[in-house]
Amino acid sequence: MTFGTDCAYITHPSSLLHEMGAGHPESPQRVRAIELALTHANLLERMQAYTAPAASDEQLKRVHATHHLQAICEQAPAHGYHALDADTVMNPHTLTAARHAAGALVLAVDLVLRDEVQRAFCNVRPPGHHAERGRAMGFCFFNNVAVGMAHALAAHSAQRVAAADFDVHHGNGTETIFADAPGVLMVSTFQSPLYPYSGEQPLGENMVNVPLPSGSNGRLLRQAVEEVWLPALDQFAPQLLFISAGFDAHRADPLAGLNWVEDDYAWVTQQLVAVANRHCNGRVISTLEGGYALDALAASAVAHVGALLD
Repeated sequence: MTFGTDCAYITHPSSLLHEMGAGHPESPQRVRAIELALTHANLLERMQAYTAPAASDEQLKRVHATHHLQAICEQAPAHGYHALDADTVMNPHTLTAARHAAGALVLAVDLVLRDEVQRAFCNVRPPGHHAERGRAMGFCFFNNVAVGMAHALAAHSAQRVAAADFDVHHGNGTETIFADAPGVLMVSTFQSPLYPYSGEQPLGENMVNVPLPSGSNGRLLRQAVEEVWLPALDQFAPQLLFISAGFDAHRADPLAGLNWVEDDYAWVTQQLVAVANRHCNGRVISTLEGGYALDALAASAVAHVGALLD
């Protein structure tokens, strides 16, 4: 198979306009820090840049209830802020940014499944993996990776898609949306107990969760991947592999208590790329979730994207 370019880089200017108030850790600086680091590492020049479209109502409603979409649209403020909960706040640009963050995954699926690229990294925000079918939470409004997975199944007739989520927080939204869904597998690691205090008991047989105690280092990550993730992924044999790439398990991150370093993110990405090489012609789509210590976030993203490219 010949690809037009190896890896797409997908973002949108609205990712820099959504913000939730001074001091909020999920800030526009996250996207800036990653892009600057990828540039300095000479990785961005090896990628094809794309501007994310806005996800349509139809694409969003594949994974979200109509009332949820209506509520997000109706509560979008014309000025100032509107809090959906203590952590999840809208400003006048949030709805646009959330639509484009979800749309980035739609574009990535189209590019990868049309064989225009082999892989994609979506440097977008707000993140998505906490957003449930009918509820915004945990900094998330629409579930970006779920929108992409549903698009692959519905618009491209994919039969098996898998998601790997290594954010420090359990991807409860992705799990609740796809629990026991045919053609879907999700594997995840996360600190437990920790927000959103879920995942200890999987909601479906297609949910492969590995809770990790506070203080866990990369050795326990590697054990989880080798002993649990890889057998499940190889048995499932996905046609497309998604990554919810949260970098907040880094030892420098202020919101949690795992002790990963950049080499751990490179290693887990290499393992997932190897799965994709075995089963789906190397097709991988990654999207940004957490990561709030900017220097650690940037260095971890460089390790991750470098492994995607290599």
